[in-house]
Amino acid sequence: MHLIETVLGNVNEASWKERLADAEVDVLELSQWDAQKNRLRKETKNGLNLAVSLDRDAFLHDGDVLLWDAAARRAVICRIDLCDVLVIDLEALANLPASALLERGVALGHALGNQHWPAVVRDGKVYVPLAVDRKVMTSVMNAHHFADIEHHFAPGAEIAALLPPAQSRRLFGGGGGASVHQHGHERHHGKKHHRHGADARGDGHHHHDHEHA
Repeated sequence: MHLIETVLGNVNEASWKERLADAEVDVLELSQWDAQKNRLRKETKNGLNLAVSLDRDAFLHDGDVLLWDAAARRAVICRIDLCDVLVIDLEALANLPASALLERGVALGHALGNQHWPAVVRDGKVYVPLAVDRKVMTSVMNAHHFADIEHHFAPGAEIAALLPPAQSRRLFGGGGGASVHQHGHERHHGKKHHRHGADARGDGHHHHDHEHA
């Protein structure tokens, strides 16, 4: 049993990309929900037993390097089955007057914040991890009738490849937001998400109570 108490780095970092180029790599595969745990025991694809015991506020991220044997050039990395991502395209806003651009930006920011969805912005697009059902997220976007703003969904791995490590961790990491952890927990316990319907209509008391707290 190998105890993992710290993460050595991430495969997206230049130094590790070079180091792992000709190395033998074993993989610890996790669901995105398992990645919310900072303590777990699991076998790698090659049957190596790992016990992960990270600090309370630390979580594994996709591509984290867990073990490295420099002499044998062997490594164990973490792979997380990343959720899909809501992609909000802001490129059409560039042609608007400054006042309209600000108005749309504030309205979009307010809508995302009111749902407590973590997000990152890069190259004229906003990326939001699929924290709730896809239909709910679509309903929220459509309910606001954002003019000149298009949106679609894309695979998490495809989006992660476009982002620098810090933004990828923000989008997919265990500390990515309470919503991701909460909905994963509810999924495992088979609870129905009744309040999402209210959230999508914009009349959910849950959000108003939080907003004024």
